[in-house]
Amino acid sequence: MLPKVLSVRPCCGLAAEPLADDRAAVLALKFKALGDPVRLRLIGLIAATDEVCVCDLAPAFALSGPTISHHLKVLRQAGLVDCERRGTWVYYRALPEALEELKALL
Repeated sequence: MLPKVLSVRPCCGLAAEPLADDRAAVLALKFKALGDPVRLRLIGLIAATDEVCVCDLAPAFALSGPTISHHLKVLRQAGLVDCERRGTWVYYRALPEALEELKALL
């Protein structure tokens, strides 16, 4: 039996019901994307604004442009961010529904 402080609340998230295989696979992809410190910082920077240009993200890291692009691609493939090209620059925005899904699960 769990101590009272650690008791599980069956009202929400993982405690509400077991995850179906397909939903677990999608959520695992999102969490895996966030499992990298650079990507975790990137999503934090992106989510803090309505949208942000990649040109404003790159200086926050001591990484090459292609490395930043790779991390942004992983976040995009995981369904956590979306982007729009305007001229030579790409603007990123967080997908609130994806972040809310993760929040609700936890």
